[in-house]
Amino acid sequence: MPASLPDRLSTDPTSPYFNAELLERGVGIRFKGVEKNNVEEYCVSEGWVRLSVGKAVDRKGKPMTMKLQGKVEPYLREAGTDEAAPEASEG
Repeated sequence: MPASLPDRLSTDPTSPYFNAELLERGVGIRFKGVEKNNVEEYCVSEGWVRLSVGKAVDRKGKPMTMKLQGKVEPYLREAGTDEAAPEASEG
């Protein structure tokens, strides 16, 4: 189990930054302080995320993405919860 999350992580199995074990465990991303659940790849040191855009795919069947610049905060999601945002459980 890694002591900290990697600087860069991708959900694409062909990427050199892909880590299946870590993705199965569950990684959440806060981008500019907002939870994002459509992140395809991130880089903390360079300060960017690559987000999927709707259901559009390219000619190879991979999701179309856009790259946004800003503060990236990855974290491990807790076991047994789908969302890590405690505000969603208030009611």
